[in-house]
Amino acid sequence: MTLKLFNTLGRKIEDFVPIIPNEVGLYTCGPTVYNFAHIGNLRTYLFEDILRRTLEYLGYSVNQVMNVTDVGHLTDDADQGEDKMMKSSREQGRSVWDIAEFYSEAFFKDLELLNILKPTIVCKATEHITEMIELIKRIEDNGFTYSAGGNLYFDIAKAKDYGKLALLNLQELKAGARIEVDKNKKTPHDFVLWFTRSKFEHQAMMWNSPWGRGYPGWHVECSAMSIKYLGEQFDIHCGGVDHISVHHTNEIAQSEAATGKKWVNHWLHGEFLVLNKEKMAKSSGKFLTLAALLEQGIKPLDYRYFCLGAHYRSQVQFSFEGLEGAKAARANMAERLIHLQGEVEESGAEPGETVPGEKKGAEAEEYLTAFKKNICNDLNTPRALADFWGLLKDNGIQAAEKLKILYEMDKVLGLDIAKFKLQDEEIDEQIKMLIKERELARAEKDFRRADRIRAELNGRGIILRDTPSGTGWRKKQAG
Repeated sequence: MTLKLFNTLGRKIEDFVPIIPNEVGLYTCGPTVYNFAHIGNLRTYLFEDILRRTLEYLGYSVNQVMNVTDVGHLTDDADQGEDKMMKSSREQGRSVWDIAEFYSEAFFKDLELLNILKPTIVCKATEHITEMIELIKRIEDNGFTYSAGGNLYFDIAKAKDYGKLALLNLQELKAGARIEVDKNKKTPHDFVLWFTRSKFEHQAMMWNSPWGRGYPGWHVECSAMSIKYLGEQFDIHCGGVDHISVHHTNEIAQSEAATGKKWVNHWLHGEFLVLNKEKMAKSSGKFLTLAALLEQGIKPLDYRYFCLGAHYRSQVQFSFEGLEGAKAARANMAERLIHLQGEVEESGAEPGETVPGEKKGAEAEEYLTAFKKNICNDLNTPRALADFWGLLKDNGIQAAEKLKILYEMDKVLGLDIAKFKLQDEEIDEQIKMLIKERELARAEKDFRRADRIRAELNGRGIILRDTPSGTGWRKKQAG
């Protein structure tokens, strides 16, 4: 089945065709590690995880590269303000290196909790300064730079198709610029490739370079590291929609200025998560972290489920009511799946095996075909999730076959349904004693007594599940 993706470069749905058959080079813009990732950031990483899972499900070998920005990212993407790492260091009274390590660890813990696959390669900006300097040299040798005030700038006037990703008109950019904050720039939209002391007197992270002791601009790191690990041309570059007009536009300009050829074939961008009708952003102070959701009783995979309910290119209004709905839906899913797993275990079949005397449910394959069609239609997770639920609720398909297909679907959805188990919740001592008493009755083959205890526990809101490894339990979902 052909994967169709919306390419921001050209603004249209296209068939995905990799440069090398059966292999995919995928670059996903990573975090700037000066603060915790907010749930709006994490929505972008979730969409990128669905993309990777879909590619791998379709049989591609995916080399996913993600950067960690630990130097050079200013509070304004267009070279204004101060370095985000320095700002965080000053506010928290810790070194920039400690800040980077702490927030990097927190970020990857969030990814783990959300069941997001770890990138094949994670590369820190501070460990690739040599590659950045070499790339800047190539850009300079090709005539796309100028020096002013001690800094090295990229001259967008030399890039004939500058702004093609964001559909920007170069002449209109020149004519429409009202305020030129950086007087060293020929054009306000030119951007810095290398900063020196002329920009910041007390920058903590600095390196020697042909242009003076300083540090790289934010945009150059992604170009340098993606070229190192994926080559001068690769398949897919992802990020949030806020990166289109500046960061990704500048990445394209400098990369193609260095190599003289098209850099990336497919550009995918995830839309904003909106909080109170405003984009969620750290700069505004209006943002929520995954830890904040946990404090409200929302589990990480509840949030993953919430995000799956909207297309990645659709803006989503955040609300705790919506999250509670996702939490309830996932709990319902868990209860149904636990019951289904119990049916399969009681039948003695493995997921996907036909139980003797039962007709195999061919209809399950029809659900899977529909699922594949929807996920291959630009990662349509809302429709794919509906296919999952349709199969889960279909009582006309035998349990083992149903469970097999649901597991197949979850390879893409990433809800980790194979690990659904009876909840580890606190119950009173009397309930614990009844469960132990029933286990003893079953061991003594007193099944009538065991059934009476099961019925009593069920009346108290406790659902039991017997497995070869013992008896588990969960509380009934309210409502």
